[in-house]
Amino acid sequence: MTGAHRAARLYRPHPSSPEEPPAPEDQDLLLAAAYVSDAQYNRNVPFETSPQAVRLYHFYNHWTTRAVTYFFIWVDLALALFEEPALFPLPFLLTLIDLITYGSLEAVNIHGVRWSRALRPVFLINFPESRQIRRAFRSIRNTLPDILYVFLLFIFSMLIFSLMALKLFGDRGLKTVEGLPYFTNILDIAFELYVLVTTANSPDVMMPAYEFNWWYSLYFITYIIINTYIFMSVFLAVVYNNYRKHLKNEIRTLAYLKRHKMIEAFNILKVKVGTEFVVKEAQWRQLAKIVAPDISSSHLELLLRISDEGQRGYVDKMNFLRLADLLNIQVVTINIKRHPLEAWLPRVYQSSPSLLVQKMVRHRIFVWVYDVIILINAIFIALDEKNPLISYAEWLFLSLYIIEILLKLYTYEPRAYFGRKQFWNWFDTLIIVAALVATVTNTTIQSARKYNSQQILDIVLILRILRLLRIIVSIQRFRVIVTTLINIGPTMLAFGGLVLVVYYVFAIIGMEVFHGKVHFFDPSSTSPDALVCGNPALKDSAFARGRYCRNNFNDLAASLILLTELTVVNQWHVLADGFALVTHQAAKLYFISFHVVVVILIVNIFIAFILEAFFVAYSLEKSEVETAIEKKIQELGVGVQEEEVQDGKLIDNVDAKDSGFSGDDGDNKRKALKGLYFRIASKKYKTVDALLQQMFESEIAPEDEGPSLEEILNFSPSDIHPKNPSFENSA
Repeated sequence: MTGAHRAARLYRPHPSSPEEPPAPEDQDLLLAAAYVSDAQYNRNVPFETSPQAVRLYHFYNHWTTRAVTYFFIWVDLALALFEEPALFPLPFLLTLIDLITYGSLEAVNIHGVRWSRALRPVFLINFPESRQIRRAFRSIRNTLPDILYVFLLFIFSMLIFSLMALKLFGDRGLKTVEGLPYFTNILDIAFELYVLVTTANSPDVMMPAYEFNWWYSLYFITYIIINTYIFMSVFLAVVYNNYRKHLKNEIRTLAYLKRHKMIEAFNILKVKVGTEFVVKEAQWRQLAKIVAPDISSSHLELLLRISDEGQRGYVDKMNFLRLADLLNIQVVTINIKRHPLEAWLPRVYQSSPSLLVQKMVRHRIFVWVYDVIILINAIFIALDEKNPLISYAEWLFLSLYIIEILLKLYTYEPRAYFGRKQFWNWFDTLIIVAALVATVTNTTIQSARKYNSQQILDIVLILRILRLLRIIVSIQRFRVIVTTLINIGPTMLAFGGLVLVVYYVFAIIGMEVFHGKVHFFDPSSTSPDALVCGNPALKDSAFARGRYCRNNFNDLAASLILLTELTVVNQWHVLADGFALVTHQAAKLYFISFHVVVVILIVNIFIAFILEAFFVAYSLEKSEVETAIEKKIQELGVGVQEEEVQDGKLIDNVDAKDSGFSGDDGDNKRKALKGLYFRIASKKYKTVDALLQQMFESEIAPEDEGPSLEEILNFSPSDIHPKNPSFENSA
């Protein structure tokens, strides 16, 4: 029985004998595969090891099960769109106990607070695949004790300055622009000074005192230096330091857990050969095929050559422990292809004029010429669109861009040019084709003289401007920065999930407290209520004068937009004052809490993550496992460089998935069958977690099995392994 067939049997029992128990060796393989898969994806979900439980665990980890789970979590979160106050009101009650309870109470005119809605993100946090979000929350929890002392010191400083302001300005009869008493109430002073830390009310808050006597500006300058620059910088430093410390501890735990799971898998499959325990080649193949069922035979053979260096027919413990890392490295199988024109019209394609054209397209001057064309195009875009010369010039630029693409397709093999990894080629071509289609459509509509579609015109203008992004393709430094952002994007999703949870909770609370207090009226409305956002309490307020009526908590979408505005902090005090006027002054505590949690804490943690991610992206070296794969690829003579792929000579091979290597004749320089070649898909960029885990694992000796599982799970931030001082210093 082949590895693939056995793997299929493990997942799908034979239909003719549903009661037939699986063979013991199949059970062992499935259990070992569960451990290896957990190690590969850094999962830490306890599960029973009975055959039925292991099968259910494999089913649970299937992508379809996770997709269904995520779907219902998002449905649960989206209920707030349809519940009162609703963005999309429905004429019927949705399910869930809290909805039924709330609806029943509303039916008898008992109005309650939907407190359980704010707890819905708990499902998203507790989902096993959301471990990155849980880690971010743990970072916040572990950081709170240290940041609390800084925050209390900051509050003490702010209160001292508030008392000073009360004594300096309270008895001088000063007035604000609105004609209100200036700095006569200690609570109002404290709020204004807190807002000043965010710079949202600067210099307005200072002007009455500054106009009275310019010496008073020294008070505000001193306050800004101490609280805005010093304390806010200390907040960032404390958060960043604690983030790195706790991240190191998390990564150390993950590294030991991965080692523990791989050892468990090895112990299940090991057999004794001579004086050492090993895993037979046949079982190793079956195991790898179960963990990665889509892996090609050629890729599997490559990994086996790395794991069984001496071709002895078995894999020792040290090499077995690397299996999860080997499977995590994406190896692209590629194949050299000739240009179709070279096969169809060899004499024409290889003629002197044709070769000259190809040489010109490949030359750097060709790129420079089109860089200049893009810059000239940018100048024309900025000119008057109604000028006929400008209109005709746009057709000229489009023609030049189309000629460029056609010349490249003539020079480079088309399937390689539009390969799966050729993002910039796809981007460049789609922008030009979309601009061409939109321009032709708009010209056709205008020539019909029936109507002029403003929407089509807007699309044309946008696509015309987006063509300027082609400059990113040409300048290598730009491409490096953009590629770095793209590669750290997946790990930024963890913080996106964290922000989503916090936003959702604050949005639900805001909807419960403030919905219906502020209303938006159409700009053309003549109603007197439109001037006060539907609430007389806002008469003559900065909130109403600023026409902030649409910034309300009347539905989930509006609430999330308002919270985004609060995150930017500009004018957030005006929003806070507005909702305080329509409810109570204590409402300002809601906005202050949001600022502390999101802007001071989460944004600083996000900045710490971005800094660490960019440090990694610009200083990353290859891992030991990647080096081993590249070394073996070169030894087998089936390696290609990244530049060879980018110049259009190679194409991702999806047809040679089972071609394999040629016979085992001892010649390491032999070529693969059917022109098969390999390269590592992306070795320049990794996540911060991956780098730190790699750094820590490099300090673990191959024979070191680490502490027990109970000790691993009970690691504290102060637990520093004595054998790993270098990791402590580096992390």
